[in-house]
Amino acid sequence: MTYCVAIKLDAGMVFLSDTRTNAGLDNIAKFKKMFTWEVPNDRCITLMTAGNLAITQAVISLLQENIDHPENGLETILSAPSMFRIAELVGDAMQVVQTRYGPGMSQTGESTMSSILVGGQRAGGAHRLFHVYTAGNFIEATPETPYFQIGEHKYGKPILDRIITPETPLDVSVTAALLSMDSTLRSNLSVGMPLDLSVIETGKLKFAQNRRIEEFDPDFQRLSTGWSSALRKAFDEMLHLNITRQDPV
Repeated sequence: MTYCVAIKLDAGMVFLSDTRTNAGLDNIAKFKKMFTWEVPNDRCITLMTAGNLAITQAVISLLQENIDHPENGLETILSAPSMFRIAELVGDAMQVVQTRYGPGMSQTGESTMSSILVGGQRAGGAHRLFHVYTAGNFIEATPETPYFQIGEHKYGKPILDRIITPETPLDVSVTAALLSMDSTLRSNLSVGMPLDLSVIETGKLKFAQNRRIEEFDPDFQRLSTGWSSALRKAFDEMLHLNITRQDPV
């Protein structure tokens, strides 16, 4: 299983993913699900993947193969003129891979369902965030829906709904994303550390953060412990409201 969240704000973008892949109780491994590209003063791009690992790895490999071989003359995510076109290229790669491997995998009863979040900014354009689906089609984040989740999303959604708006500051959104992940880690063992985090500031065309958070990272542990304590305190305060008390007849 996977949990990835991407948030689009006026101030920039936040991307967070776990690294656990679960193919059964006795087959748990770690695989990178976040991929980043940066061309100074031109563009920075983050992709995050969920779903069938073979499919998503093939999509990322195809995108990187085109970048590594410019002699082929193919348009790539590092030469595309806009973030919209970059999303189209990711969708095209998804279609190629699904067409190549989908029929054979379907015959064995294996699902090819996959999702990719792609976001970033190119010089001269706005920062944008897209959710690419199995068929290669996609939707874009809007002010009404400023974040996307893929994978095991239900445990981390409530805090995002309460905190995230387009006006939310970047540092607040990073904290909300980390707490969203912490809630998911607590409730689903198929999502696991370490985490990958990338942050893009609007107009900077470079990553403000692009790092891995290891399992025993002291800052993340303090955040997790503090969040648990805050929830317990809030729960105790709710008990004093006596909202479940029934008055005698």
